[in-house]
Amino acid sequence: MKVSFGTFLRSQFAKQPPVLKADLAGKTVIVLGANTGLGFEASKHFGSMNPGRLILACRSQSKGEAALEKLKSATGYTKAELWLIDLSDFESVKRFADKFERDGGRLDILVENAALSTPKFQPTKDGWESSLYVNDLATPLLAFLLLPAMIKTAERYSVIPRIVVVASETHYWVTLDKKVLQSPNILKTMGSSEYCTKDTMANRYPLTKMINIFFVRAFNDRLPVSTPLVIDAVNPGLCKTELMRDVKGFMAMIFGALMNVLAFTAEEGSRQLVFGAIAHPDKPDGLRGQYLSACRIFEVSDFILSPEGVKAQDRIWNELVEILGDFDSRVPAIVDQYLTRSKV
Repeated sequence: MKVSFGTFLRSQFAKQPPVLKADLAGKTVIVLGANTGLGFEASKHFGSMNPGRLILACRSQSKGEAALEKLKSATGYTKAELWLIDLSDFESVKRFADKFERDGGRLDILVENAALSTPKFQPTKDGWESSLYVNDLATPLLAFLLLPAMIKTAERYSVIPRIVVVASETHYWVTLDKKVLQSPNILKTMGSSEYCTKDTMANRYPLTKMINIFFVRAFNDRLPVSTPLVIDAVNPGLCKTELMRDVKGFMAMIFGALMNVLAFTAEEGSRQLVFGAIAHPDKPDGLRGQYLSACRIFEVSDFILSPEGVKAQDRIWNELVEILGDFDSRVPAIVDQYLTRSKV
């Protein structure tokens, strides 16, 4: 599928469907990036559905505490919890997952919303380009480490947990270039300082969102049909959030003008996150591995569906498991136990 700029414009002016509602009594919801923007608005929606537990996963203690107070004031929900996580640090992700494992509770919905967009190369302490690390390495790491808890929840409570990964329609406008595809390791090449020139960084955010979709599709392809779990990718559209806060100068003026004319509110965009988490409760399997936008299933980009894209998807999956396994040996063990390894 191709999406032109005109199609994008029409979608931004379209009226958004109302937010879905469900009874979340007794269920546990985790929302990443929950202190602001899409994550906070989604948390407000979930809070209004009276979940047994609502965990706001945030990087900042002070901003997280402020979000708790605002959520309580807006919804009357008083049981929300603040858990700290820094997706620019694998150790922080591991601590978060270990804490949840010690807690021993159920996990019904994991909304992986946190995302980073940077206009230039900024290395993590491990030397990776930061937006690739946050969006495409740390985000899957948390999903892998929490997968056993979600499977146990499904078995113990006869429910179908969901993982919702926030993607973007911008993935339609990018492909992986030949230098990346011909390299021995796609992710390590894309994350290196040598590759991350000013020109390549111009498309970095949509490429990380395309890799999010690769992850969702590869995960679902390897998830046995008998496993009661749904993973999907959602597109919130262009929204007024803090995502582009690092963009400065003339480009900031351009993005600001686009936001004023075209952007949805964060609340409108958050409805897509909620849709991915609770839509079609009677037939949730129809959402497995799907890309969702405007509360509907859409076909992904032609590149993702092409033979070249399918091969890249399998390579990225194998690289991801290896990279994350080098950090935490539980990752390949979890993949071996719950998911089918690719033979590519």
